[in-house]
Amino acid sequence: MFVLGNLLQATAVIIDRVLWIYSFVIFVSVMISWVSPDPYNPVVQFLRAVTEPVFAWIRRTLPFTVVGMLDLSPLAALLGIWFLRLFLVASLYDLSHRLG
Repeated sequence: MFVLGNLLQATAVIIDRVLWIYSFVIFVSVMISWVSPDPYNPVVQFLRAVTEPVFAWIRRTLPFTVVGMLDLSPLAALLGIWFLRLFLVASLYDLSHRLG
């Protein structure tokens, strides 16, 4: 069973790192949106390509995240990532330690 425990622990570590990196990408995307970035800049295009599908899904699913001119979908995405890191990753760690 230790092999399954190690697999779950590795999965938890990878998910945790990916979620952490994505939250950093969201933060950078929000910071860049406060200035008027060049839409043809490759960095801006990458950030929009990576974050906009998630933001659009949140805006469709939770319409209250758009309040007038204020878009709260990045905040909702960060809260979702926080929940996943606290619940999913922690549960995978605990399960891996019980199996290992």
